[in-house]
Amino acid sequence: MRAIRPNREGAALEANTEESPAGRVVIAGGTGFLGGNLARRLSDAGCDVVVLGRHRPAEQDELPWRFAVWNARTLGAWSAEINGAAALVNLAGRSVDCIKTPDHCDEILRSRVESTRVLGQALRTIDQPPPVWVQMSTAHRYGDAPELVCDEDSAFGYGLAPRVGEAWEEAYAAAVLPGMRQVILRTSFVLGKTGGALRTLAWLVRFRLGGKVGHGRQGISWIHEHDMDRLFVQSITDPTMQGAYLATAPHPVAQEDFMRELRRAMGVRIGLPATSLMVRFGAHWLLRTDPELGLYGRYCVSRRLREHGFRFEFPQVGPALMDLYGKRKNLAPGS
Repeated sequence: MRAIRPNREGAALEANTEESPAGRVVIAGGTGFLGGNLARRLSDAGCDVVVLGRHRPAEQDELPWRFAVWNARTLGAWSAEINGAAALVNLAGRSVDCIKTPDHCDEILRSRVESTRVLGQALRTIDQPPPVWVQMSTAHRYGDAPELVCDEDSAFGYGLAPRVGEAWEEAYAAAVLPGMRQVILRTSFVLGKTGGALRTLAWLVRFRLGGKVGHGRQGISWIHEHDMDRLFVQSITDPTMQGAYLATAPHPVAQEDFMRELRRAMGVRIGLPATSLMVRFGAHWLLRTDPELGLYGRYCVSRRLREHGFRFEFPQVGPALMDLYGKRKNLAPGS
């Protein structure tokens, strides 16, 4: 039987029939955008969800999942939550949406490696480790190839993000127990209204600044938050999933095309372009982030998910953005 999921306009969308995890799922670093989405999805499916985070949310008493404090570096009482769990999901890591000072670069690397390492230590102190560990990684491992379409077999790139991704996955390989099923999701740009970089892009669009950046041909590999949640769930429940997967929709697009579709979804006709120099100034001094996040990109497609038969509910960026921001305006093609 197929489940029917209403979209934001009230229309019905067909969804894959999906198995839900049974038992307790522990989400390390689950207080952010992706963790909150996944915790909600699993809780709605009847799972006992435990989120590990540095700070207890103010609204904790109103949330349908439990919360355990950890510092992502040392063992503590939180380790008991993993004992007997059905799955462990690790999303912990400092946001890359920042100016890349030496201190921030150090935090980006250490927050990922140290949290992964201490989870491995916790697994060695309990009697019943979970059978599967789903580990977040980054599609940025493949660098910023200007035109090449990358899949799981492509060469890794050069620079800070590829190096962080390499260290993250090496820490995971050393931390995971040999008997556990291992799934790594090299995640691309997750599209959602409640978090992530899409909120910043939407803000720029509202002020008519959401146009071409630089030459506009830099690739944007993306995935809708709903498909990201579905992929997490399948990684937990599907015993045939093993190894590293690119968590990205099958149709990456150029930055210029992405912004055109976002303007169309938001009902905004005008998007002023920005030169590279303008982006470097505005990103640093106004948005307080790394300009290279907008000036560079990559085209990634997952060969392994295609071979596995994973069906994306949002394979094209236009409908994905319309689902999130759709104004349903009658805009002319190319506007």
